Amino acid sequence: MKRTTIDLWVGVFVTAGLAAILVLALKVGNASNVSTSEAYHVIAEFENIGGLKVRAPVKSAGVVVGRVEEIQFDNDKFLARVSLRVSKSYRFPTDTTAAILTAGLLGEQYVGLEGGGDTELIKDGGRLKITQSAIVLEKLIGQLVQAFMGNKASEASNGGKPPAGK
Repeated sequence: MKRTTIDLWVGVFVTAGLAAILVLALKVGNASNVSTSEAYHVIAEFENIGGLKVRAPVKSAGVVVGRVEEIQFDNDKFLARVSLRVSKSYRFPTDTTAAILTAGLLGEQYVGLEGGGDTELIKDGGRLKITQSAIVLEKLIGQLVQAFMGNKASEASNGGKPPAGK
């Protein structure tokens, strides 16, 4: 009798463990809570999307309002075309701006929407005209180093004195 009780409890714990792993996998996998039937699609074009990925969140005021559905490259404009799926319960004006932002210093990238003041709302298949590309950290560091090295080179050519006007 004791053996069956132990086997039962082992089975319960194994089942609970498998359920916990399944829930964790769905959370990590960014399982979408916006179904296709309850959403509308919006297109935004960016010069640089950085590390943005399909299924990344679309947020407004910190609230997840949708997901990135598809990312394509436009061969004619040399831009990244990002298709966003936004829940119908969130409506945005036509002059809404979209920016690729980063959660924290090195966190995941997401699309941030900031509503404008227009009275007309974006329709299904609409385009966001005002976008801001991702900030590439490596590019910023390179510019900072280049500016720093440029100042050092100017000082060296002026006999150790800072450049004029500084």
